[in-house]
Amino acid sequence: MSFLQQLKQQAQVVQSQRGTEVRHLELNAHATEAACGTIWHYLADLVAQLNVIQPDARPLSLDGKTPWPALKLVDFRFDARKKELRGREVTHHIGVVWRIVPKVPTGERGRVAVNFPPELERVEKRLRAGHVTHERLEQRHLDTNKLQAYVFEHDFVARGGVTFTPEHDEGVLHWRLTGVIGLEVQTLVVRAQDVSTPRLDDLAKAIVGQPSSWT
Repeated sequence: MSFLQQLKQQAQVVQSQRGTEVRHLELNAHATEAACGTIWHYLADLVAQLNVIQPDARPLSLDGKTPWPALKLVDFRFDARKKELRGREVTHHIGVVWRIVPKVPTGERGRVAVNFPPELERVEKRLRAGHVTHERLEQRHLDTNKLQAYVFEHDFVARGGVTFTPEHDEGVLHWRLTGVIGLEVQTLVVRAQDVSTPRLDDLAKAIVGQPSSWT
């Protein structure tokens, strides 16, 4: 066999491998886009129902000791965007956001004082997660001016949301939950073939405060 024939055989093997890889990517992309369709229709319908119901929210606290007033979920908004992948339009992300507000407006603000680094970090993390409007003040000793604590004055309004970001080539979706289980951020990677109505029902239960696998 000539050297040229050997090169031809190598080229055929490479082409075959590339064809297999492309077919694998396309199968993953098809399954992922089908999962996105399931999520899209589910969330669009869920938003319409929850905007009518305005369900009660879970109890919230920034420091674990100072409770917020009774809350409800309002202003649900659905969002979905597209992108291009190998010459065709696919889903970039799908999401729902909402506001967490007092059931009975008070016009008052909350106040939390922290004086230890772990507690300070925890409170600031929860403020960021809930997009809570706040001011951070310093509480100092009147005589020595020594810093005694940080005081956070904050609104009793937070934001929650769920975002699904697909990775078409890998055949998975990244789930990101904010303000569903307290003022926390939770993430999960789910295979496209594992996305189903029962799994989305489980998420909807978590959003409205019912028992679910997330709690």
